[in-house]
Amino acid sequence: MRIQKGFTLIELIVVIVILGILAATALPRFLDIASNARIANLSGAGGAMNSAANLAHAAQLVAGSASNVSATLGGQPVTMLGGYPTADAAGMGVAATISTNDYTVTTNPYVLQPVNGGSATCQVSYANTGTGSFSVTITKTGC
Repeated sequence: MRIQKGFTLIELIVVIVILGILAATALPRFLDIASNARIANLSGAGGAMNSAANLAHAAQLVAGSASNVSATLGGQPVTMLGGYPTADAAGMGVAATISTNDYTVTTNPYVLQPVNGGSATCQVSYANTGTGSFSVTITKTGC
């Protein structure tokens, strides 16, 4: 009787087919995870902007300053308009201290778009109305 060493061609093909099916099933889930990570990243940045605006407003109130006078956060001056940070690098950029290495930044309104992936609609924006209110908007489409 012969002793078999190794695998037959049919056994190898069956294993390759099974691995292919597993890979085809896992790939869409991996792509969805990347999208969810970008959305979570934007949500974190939006939360940081919201908190920074409220902290700068509180700092200005505690200092007893007028609504258009710069507030100080962490030893840095934050440009204010209507009691909240302006929608530029001198206002929200200083207040939120979000790394611009991870985002493409535009101003008025202050918009952050992830550098790694997503379309132009995948963004978080901060706008200051100048009348004592602000808005933070997270757009998840295209992420």
